[in-house]
Amino acid sequence: MASIGNILKLIRPKQWLKNIFVCVPMFFGGSLFDMADITATVVTFFAFCFVASSVYCFNDIIDVEADRRHPVKCKRAIASGAITVPQAYVIMVVMFLLSLSLLLLLRVNRWETMMVILAYYILNLGYCARLKQYAVLDVCIIAFGFVLRLLAGGLATEVALSKWIVLMTFLITLFMSFAKRRDDVLRMNETGEAPRANTIRYNLTFINQAITITASVTLVCYIMYTVSPEVTGRANSDYLYLTSVFVLLGMLRYIQIAVVDEKSGDPTKVMLRDRFMQLVVFLWALSFLIILYIL
Repeated sequence: MASIGNILKLIRPKQWLKNIFVCVPMFFGGSLFDMADITATVVTFFAFCFVASSVYCFNDIIDVEADRRHPVKCKRAIASGAITVPQAYVIMVVMFLLSLSLLLLLRVNRWETMMVILAYYILNLGYCARLKQYAVLDVCIIAFGFVLRLLAGGLATEVALSKWIVLMTFLITLFMSFAKRRDDVLRMNETGEAPRANTIRYNLTFINQAITITASVTLVCYIMYTVSPEVTGRANSDYLYLTSVFVLLGMLRYIQIAVVDEKSGDPTKVMLRDRFMQLVVFLWALSFLIILYIL
């Protein structure tokens, strides 16, 4: 029988922070204090958490042999032998069923939201099984997964999404994914062994240019979002563009962590450990909160 600690290690609850994107439509849609939307968002958030954990189980099952040869990943629950492959499959199915069961609690767009989560699940199973071996396609799939989180949150709360926020979500997560791949390239250059099958299709020149391009376009998309008539009209304010300062600071800090400190391997860990990033995100959210809900 697998211990609770090893099960938690397998389903990676620390990574659930990524699913905060589900809450974005409610926040930007001005319904942060609407109890129905809060309930729908919380349900969708945990549904995404459980389905993501199911994907993590499948990923560790598929990669078990490679993980055993990795200096860090060898400590994962399956690779270390703490959880057997059959047990991992059971946990994978349980997480998936928990996700679908939670979605039945939604009052509106229940089936549409379920279709989005199923699309996410199928796409990521394909990613784990094969698609992650293809450079560029791998980071695009990761970024599209965050767009699906956004769409699920919008459907659950019936908030119409601006085209700019959809593009911005794709681009900013693409930016962070390229930054993460940069760490893989550095490790490959140091050890002579590629951490991933597709790392050989990346190099520092390409990664640095990709980070620069995606960061620049993301900032432009964000500014376009804050000045678009549909958004300023909904917010009843022309001051949203001022929050661009925090977005710029956050992206510059992330680039500094990636290029100078060379520690951008896990975006979740960056957000949990870096005080400057936490401060910038807090000030950005606070400024948006004041503009949307107080002014």
